[in-house]
Amino acid sequence: QVQLVESGGDLVQPGGSLRLSCAASGSIFSIGAMGWYRQAPGKQRELVAGITSAGNTNYADSVKGRFTISRDNAKNTMYLQMNSLKPEDTAVYYCNAAVRSPGSRVWHDYWGQGTQVTVSS
Repeated sequence: QVQLVESGGDLVQPGGSLRLSCAASGSIFSIGAMGWYRQAPGKQRELVAGITSAGNTNYADSVKGRFTISRDNAKNTMYLQMNSLKPEDTAVYYCNAAVRSPGSRVWHDYWGQGTQVTVSS
């Protein structure tokens, strides 16, 4: 089994910054693509940013230029640096990862439990 644990969510004022972390642990042979998603009240979960195992990234238009996704493959950890935060960034942020366990050829999709980000004055 694999666990993804997010951390770093908090209450921050508009214009502020936060850094989210997502640590993967458990039965891990390889981690493929990873991503950050968010879900605001009454809205569908949406992709915020994604990163491949090679480090290629993509971002939602709403966060381009403000958010930066990165990963440390040696630590099985992914990050999301969020700058110039806006009230509309308020949501629960979830990490997602495709993981292959030792002895398996199958990639499984895992989700973290989420961390709350609130942007408000």
